[in-house]
Amino acid sequence: MLQKNPDRRRVLKPTHILILSFMVLIFIGTILLMLPQATIGARLSIVDAFFTATSASCVTGLVVVDTGTTFTLFGQIVILALIQIGGLGIMTLSTFFMFLLIGQFSLFDQDIIQETLTQKPIKNLANFLRIIFLFTILVELIGAFVLSLRFIMTMPFHKAIYYGVFHSVSAYCNAGFALFPDSFITYKSDILINFTLMALIIIGGLGFIVVLDLNQYFRYRRHGMQPGLSVYTKIVLSMTGTLIIFGSLGFYIFEIRNGIENFPVGTRLVVSMFQSVTTRTAGFNSIDFAGLSNATIFLFVILMFIGASSGSCGGGIKTSTFGILIAFLVAKFKNQTDVNFFKRRISNDIIARTVSITFFSIVVISIFTLVLLMSEVGEISHQQSRSMFLEILFEVVSAFGTVGLSTGITATLSFIGKILVSMLMFIGRLGPLTLALAIGGREQLPYRYPKENLLVG
Repeated sequence: MLQKNPDRRRVLKPTHILILSFMVLIFIGTILLMLPQATIGARLSIVDAFFTATSASCVTGLVVVDTGTTFTLFGQIVILALIQIGGLGIMTLSTFFMFLLIGQFSLFDQDIIQETLTQKPIKNLANFLRIIFLFTILVELIGAFVLSLRFIMTMPFHKAIYYGVFHSVSAYCNAGFALFPDSFITYKSDILINFTLMALIIIGGLGFIVVLDLNQYFRYRRHGMQPGLSVYTKIVLSMTGTLIIFGSLGFYIFEIRNGIENFPVGTRLVVSMFQSVTTRTAGFNSIDFAGLSNATIFLFVILMFIGASSGSCGGGIKTSTFGILIAFLVAKFKNQTDVNFFKRRISNDIIARTVSITFFSIVVISIFTLVLLMSEVGEISHQQSRSMFLEILFEVVSAFGTVGLSTGITATLSFIGKILVSMLMFIGRLGPLTLALAIGGREQLPYRYPKENLLVG
């Protein structure tokens, strides 16, 4: 049931509320992580606590201190809570619990959830949120159970359960936080752990709209009906599968004589697939990134830039954006007027939004890369810092895509560098479109200027 709430202030738009909610979450997380109960030994500095809280709330996974050895159980639970709340969205959670208390939604609540998860009208908000929460809990419990079974073989029972829950939530929310000092390098050959994590990452990265569409599809199939998937779901699934295969093959080819040269064939395949899946969204690693080739690093920059799917826990420009962009370029090369995908014509508004998101993302990455080069490399000559450009670009795209992978420079960032990367994680989690709407809004000019033809290209 929807009702208007005249007491709500309309000065702030849903996008503003969304941004403020994440800011509040990060602030609370920073305070909690600075408490003496949160760390083993010395307290975290305010910048390190802020960086960690931002990384967890924005489900990124970049760390300036080792999670498993620096934080106490209390500190780790704070990080886990930030991951779960940040993954689902604090406004999604608060709206759901308000519904449980008062039994109804306002139109403003619906606008907020729409901006957070779908950017489309929602017919039944209560059912939508119920499916999201039940599905999230179910998937995370299954993942935790499977991982715990494996960890029990090498850990005490209670520790195995805790590690299973922590890494299941971290994987599903595409956060990439790990309690192991080397992430999952020790388990690079473990089929059960690798494929469980990959399944959690992929499911969490598909997005809630795809999950609902697939749920409806299989429910209808059980009743003997022949439903069809939406074009959006088809684009997401096809692009996700293509990128996983492309990334796996690329990694295998580029590292066959380098990082995975001494691995058995089975381990090579598992590592290649695992890194292809986790690089776009999650940030776990089963191989030391410091030893990867430049070609692999740049391949991963591309994958991180594309990222996960809209409405998911992952960042990047999103798989649907990339798919539509490719279709647009193909149409232009063929001199076609319409942009088509799965026998459907894509509207000009969607194409314009796709190009805008991509361009805005490139501009943000370029600016932050330039500023970080100034703050971290300074006036050191190019000859003396040849590898720094690629490493900083990798760090920037990883933060913007809320991936969390690093070549090892995160902990060595300057004060300014940590603040800049924190800002990037915040921008990446909210998304370029949300920020653009918050700054510029949707207002249209009441007039149009005369059209002019210009020479381009």
